[in-house]
Amino acid sequence: MTDTLVKICGLSTPETVAAAVRAGADYVGLVHFAKSPRHLSLAEAARLRGLVPPQVKVVLLMVNPSPAELADAVREVRPDVVQFHGSETPETLTRFRADTGIAAWRALGVRDAGSLADAARFHGAADMLLFDAPASGLPGGNGTRFDWDVLKAYKAPTPWGLAGGLTPANVGDAIRLTGAPMVDTSSGVESAPGLKDVDKIAAFCKAARV
Repeated sequence: MTDTLVKICGLSTPETVAAAVRAGADYVGLVHFAKSPRHLSLAEAARLRGLVPPQVKVVLLMVNPSPAELADAVREVRPDVVQFHGSETPETLTRFRADTGIAAWRALGVRDAGSLADAARFHGAADMLLFDAPASGLPGGNGTRFDWDVLKAYKAPTPWGLAGGLTPANVGDAIRLTGAPMVDTSSGVESAPGLKDVDKIAAFCKAARV
């Protein structure tokens, strides 16, 4: 059994939050981005956040928030982590961490090995880098994967995770191929965009730990 960390992102109901916790997810992701089918208002995110036990960490995903939006989100939702999923700079993450004491993750679209080289500028700024498929219609949650081979020999000082097109059927292979210490899924455990499937959540967590 692997000790890979698991994040289930884009949760939007008490039932699916409970399913993720029950299945052993380490992180639950709540999306505050109006263009996403998984978007939650801050009030909705705060209500779901209140259902998460202390041993599971809450990740709030935002895309290029203004300082005021970010401050409102932190105050209302009280996330353990903010996942920046837009074009935020290392300086933005460094300032956020210094101001709040909250962990900052940065999602990065990976096209090729050059994308991984570009990730080096976030070392020391991000608590974790999340390697995802390149943005298409949305910054993430598109259900598409990139060439995992580019991660085979990846070594870096910053913790990292793998996202993009992960499903219960392929997450085990993804972990074996890349050695990913953390895996993140959203659309891969849905029956329709934004609609999580509790059985798929359970299957994903189980497959990631085999």
